Amino acid sequence: MKKTVILFGLLATAGFIRAQQPLYKNAKAPIEARINDLLKRMTPEEKAGQLNQLNGGIFTGPAANDPGQQAKIAMTRQGKVGSFLNVTGAEETRAMQKVAVEESRLGIPLLFAFDVIHGYKTIFPIPLAEACSWDVAQIEKDASIAAKEAAAAGLHWVFSPMCDISNDPRWGRVMEGAGEDPYYGSVVAAARVKGLQGNLNDAAHVMACVKHFAAYGAVQGGREYNTVDVSRVALWNKYLPPYYAGVKAGAATVMNAFNIVDGVPASGNKYLVHDILEKKWGFKGFVVSDWNSFDEMITHGYAANRKDAAYKALAAGSMMDMESKVVVDYLPQLLKEGKITMQQVDDDVRRVLYYKFKLGLFDDPYKFSDVAREKATEFTAAHRMEARKAADASIVLLKNEDNVLPIDAKSNTAIALIGYYAKSKADMFDFWIANGKAEDAVSVLEGMKEKFANSNITYSDGYLPDGSSNEALIDNAVATAKNANVVIVNVGLTGKLAGEDRSLANPAISEGQVALLKALHATGKPIVALVSAGRPLVLTAIQPYVNAIVYTWILGTETGHAVADVLSGDYNPSGKTVMSFPYAVGQIPVYYDHFNTGRPLPDSGDLNWKSRYRDIPNEPLYPFGFGLSYTTFHYGNLQLSSASMKKGSPLQVKVELTNTGSKAGYEVAQLYIRQMTASIVQPVKALKAFQRVYLQPGEKKVLSFTITDNDLAFYDGEGNVHIEPGAFKVFVGGNSRDVLEKDFTLQ
Repeated sequence: MKKTVILFGLLATAGFIRAQQPLYKNAKAPIEARINDLLKRMTPEEKAGQLNQLNGGIFTGPAANDPGQQAKIAMTRQGKVGSFLNVTGAEETRAMQKVAVEESRLGIPLLFAFDVIHGYKTIFPIPLAEACSWDVAQIEKDASIAAKEAAAAGLHWVFSPMCDISNDPRWGRVMEGAGEDPYYGSVVAAARVKGLQGNLNDAAHVMACVKHFAAYGAVQGGREYNTVDVSRVALWNKYLPPYYAGVKAGAATVMNAFNIVDGVPASGNKYLVHDILEKKWGFKGFVVSDWNSFDEMITHGYAANRKDAAYKALAAGSMMDMESKVVVDYLPQLLKEGKITMQQVDDDVRRVLYYKFKLGLFDDPYKFSDVAREKATEFTAAHRMEARKAADASIVLLKNEDNVLPIDAKSNTAIALIGYYAKSKADMFDFWIANGKAEDAVSVLEGMKEKFANSNITYSDGYLPDGSSNEALIDNAVATAKNANVVIVNVGLTGKLAGEDRSLANPAISEGQVALLKALHATGKPIVALVSAGRPLVLTAIQPYVNAIVYTWILGTETGHAVADVLSGDYNPSGKTVMSFPYAVGQIPVYYDHFNTGRPLPDSGDLNWKSRYRDIPNEPLYPFGFGLSYTTFHYGNLQLSSASMKKGSPLQVKVELTNTGSKAGYEVAQLYIRQMTASIVQPVKALKAFQRVYLQPGEKKVLSFTITDNDLAFYDGEGNVHIEPGAFKVFVGGNSRDVLEKDFTLQ
């Protein structure tokens, strides 16, 4: 009897405890009910805290005793921090999460965020290079691996993908995007969001962040943090589509841009954040500032002071404040003054809390902070294999005179490998390598020695780390080359000049490297240029002195293996450019989807009084969509299902693609459209579809494309969709320049 009474008492106590448990801590309750319960319990200061993101650092060991770190810990205990960036690793994130959930009043878990741009520990090609693969499935897979490694390190949120369209290789951040085309940029944006996020229902995916909203890729002069001044027609048709694709793919967050649009900083731009993102697109996630961008509205001349900056950011619809602390400092005061309403604040905080519940952090705040899983997940052989596949497909063959490539790896070939960057692992990587390590990567020299084990490979620096050279270095390189059958020269830019705050007025091959190539050319040996860079460079100066140009970008962990795969022909290069390569710096910006002028330059005849340069061609050195292979492809018999098309009735396009060479390989067949007359002038070509096709030697395939109303649509300056009848051209080919064409009309 006594045991029964004790048991009854224990059960009653357990029931009492459950009854006293706040609803927001009940894992079985609906998320919305839990959020509503929590919001009722929060003070204005705690709500402001959820919209406050701070730069973290180290919170374990001696570093945790730093006064700055102690202040952040104290703010976390007070519920004044909702998220940290730059706190990484299962141990570090667990330590700080413990403060939030066990030492604060309400125990609201933190979000940990980080810039994971092209991999976390296993580093993939930079996004611009990866986009040159045109392999959307691989792009999504790469993002999923980056997410898996980041999540295993305790992260919940990554600041990618960058969806900015840019025509300007002077801007260092072109490396983060997918190039110059809004359609292709949209396809890639959606793939990256899907790869990063999955369904956000496990500990292997993270929240994505579409950035930089909006039009940051159009900064004047290609200068970082500079002004943007574009028409609303350009905004809607060229710059907004990739952001929209990322939002449609389910991106949890969107990041403000640093720039102004229509004279208003993006962080306080109601048209961008409220009218477009929330109302027109129905975005349900939350908006985060870029680093200190709320506070920088003061410097722009838009906000009078920090309090005014907080008000204008929140009034526009922006939500989480990265590092400027204006929201946590002034939101309670703005509420008291009636400048913002509690409903607005609750709506903003609700969005942040939703994802904390969605990720399961209220029920298991440490689910992402598992040291054993971190060790087992990061930098695995399987991940490196995918990084190698991605790097193989990202390389673009721009020139291959007399078929100097590929080089038979089985033969005993004397190879001179020249160029400091070929051996320097530190220069193989850019600013955004997350927690990757240069020493873990495979250099070009290492990859070549492994692949060409039967060959005699000799190495010479040729130039200094900054790209300059001198007589002694060049003489030594020439002496090395004289004993070789083929000379491979790695030139370009160090990866340290790629990324944020790395704008260049002259993105070209250095004078020292050009002098080196001239001297090597004089030996009469076949010269292969490997060009490493985080952007398209002006290659005109080196064209006469090299037999082949292999654009190797910044390829990540598996750089050396991928370069050797392509040079040997074990991988037949298939990459296609996603930015036009300028003929000269003065030609920038140069891009394929430009508009006709009233005086376009004709192919022949009288060239006077036309829109042209007197000293260089109008056309880029290499056009958008261009890339060679070790085989050849022929396009023929372009056919349309009809010469006219009715709205709602798709038009079928067919073309024969034949591998006319001796090697199997991939070709990226591209379809472009031009509307000849419209109420708003349309580009001379606009990419609307592509297919990446693998063909054996001699194999022929009939490729089918479908043109729908959406492919013929365009936006006006307010984002209204127009589909107008009239004459159209359709183009199909292997790049934006070399195409077949047919005419049709939309009735």
